[in-house]
Amino acid sequence: MAISQPASDRGRAFDLDLPGRLVRLLDAASTGHGRACLMLVVVSLLAFLPGFVSLSPIDRDESRFAQATKQMLESGNYIDIRFHVQARHKKPVGIYWLQAASVKAGEAVMGPSARTSIFLYRIPSLLAAIGSVLLTYWIALVFLPRRGALLAGLFMATCVLLGVEARLAKTDAVLLFTILAAIGALARAYILTRPAAALAEPAPAWTGQGQSTFALAAIFWTALAAGILVKGPMTPLFVGLPILTLIIADRSAAFMRPLKPLIGLAWCLLLVLPWFVAIYYVTDGAFYQHAVGVDMLGKVTEGQEGHWGPPGTYLAAVWGTYWPAVALAPMAVPFVWRARRETAVRFLLAWLVPTWLAFEIAATKLPHYVLPLYPALAILTALAIARGALAKPGDRLAGFIWLWPGLAIALALVGGFAFVWMGSGFGLMAWPALLVAILLAGWAARAFPRVGPEGAFLTVGCAALVLYFAVWHAMLPQMRALWISQRLAAIAQEQGCPASGIASLPYQEPSLVFLVGTDIHYVAPREAVALLKQGGCKLAFIGANMQVPFERQAKAQDLKYSAVATVEGFTYNGGRPVAITVYRSAEPAQ
Repeated sequence: MAISQPASDRGRAFDLDLPGRLVRLLDAASTGHGRACLMLVVVSLLAFLPGFVSLSPIDRDESRFAQATKQMLESGNYIDIRFHVQARHKKPVGIYWLQAASVKAGEAVMGPSARTSIFLYRIPSLLAAIGSVLLTYWIALVFLPRRGALLAGLFMATCVLLGVEARLAKTDAVLLFTILAAIGALARAYILTRPAAALAEPAPAWTGQGQSTFALAAIFWTALAAGILVKGPMTPLFVGLPILTLIIADRSAAFMRPLKPLIGLAWCLLLVLPWFVAIYYVTDGAFYQHAVGVDMLGKVTEGQEGHWGPPGTYLAAVWGTYWPAVALAPMAVPFVWRARRETAVRFLLAWLVPTWLAFEIAATKLPHYVLPLYPALAILTALAIARGALAKPGDRLAGFIWLWPGLAIALALVGGFAFVWMGSGFGLMAWPALLVAILLAGWAARAFPRVGPEGAFLTVGCAALVLYFAVWHAMLPQMRALWISQRLAAIAQEQGCPASGIASLPYQEPSLVFLVGTDIHYVAPREAVALLKQGGCKLAFIGANMQVPFERQAKAQDLKYSAVATVEGFTYNGGRPVAITVYRSAEPAQ
């Protein structure tokens, strides 16, 4: 005779217990470095790949970098950096070389279309972002057991800001990689010169036994050189301020000995000087006048390109850009303050605090400037968790856990409203994914008192992955109103006109140069009419606010032309709706 199962037992039998299962998965992945790295790579790919291929080129920085790389490939000049008809003397050449290598590899498979396939230009950023997650784990091993280091890596893999930079063909993900490589070598050199008992429990996975100081020095100075070639003084700044802080705090620079400063500096100069000398002679010094005198000093003293912000801007931004791990970071503050004199915490604070303050003081504010400091936050939080020192449920700081569902709901509402306003189709994949992300984030917050920070974070990490899929893959590529350049380029392709036969005004975004071609003309109404007057396959993209002067010039020159299409959309840089009419010349070819 069958015995009926109590209702409570039946409920437990079908209880998913997702947080508990995820903690067991974390335990299994922590049994070896190979498994830990595999988990970090898989989570990073799930976080970074949605939208990576399908997202149109983003204005303005990404498209400027990609177009400058495309012009390097077109001209064969890999020393000087040009964008459209102008010199681009802002950043060194490293990122352009990396992107050019990626596109060259793509051309071997895809042919000429690789030059306008933006995802190929994004590959260095993707690889650097994944590498940065792994380097966060590598640095954390100096201070934490493997399990804690893996958790710190997961904090970065699910970070909103790193996911953004992984999808953009510009310098910041690669810069982060170089900084973390140098910081990892510095951390190991620092620990090697400390007493054996300097690190408190729990014992870190890395002991320093058998560590080659030559290898550490090679990593440190090579990473520094690579960072200089990517973004000039930024890597030395992010590495130099922690070094200076530790020297002052310890009253000693002995920890630098394993890094072999004299030989290492010579090696660094050997790597970077050839291009810096070459660009001086190629541009007759103009590169340095603009890169240092205008770009770098301008960002320190005044808010360039409208990016000014008061001190405290980064502290306000971190609540969104470091989500979801940011909810746990405040809970670690009491532990960090109590343990501030311990070797591990001292090093991490020297990495985090001085540079953060320096950027808060600087006039120009952009969220990604402090991204290289987020791994320090991640490791400090993981250290508090490993020590059992995170704020407990019921503490006032534990209320930050509700940032998880709060931000998930906010992102879903903003994304949903934007899609209804600017999207096309129904976005059938997006809506269920957004709902699942909100439910998982709420589940994580409610489960925190029962399962603790690890199970709760892993659950909200799943919510983040679902949310990123919904936003980056199912929603943004379908928001046709945003992708004006893509639609104009499609019309130009349909008409069969070359870039040299196309003029555009006043819409002159970098993405249009990238998608249509380097020879497109950004001109005034008189020059646009003169181009159409030449006859043959000639097009003009005329914005609504330039219609009257264009028509006046066309009448004055007795131009024969016709309207092909009108593209309506929204410029996310200017923050305004636009309407652009495409005109084609009806004149006979001259």
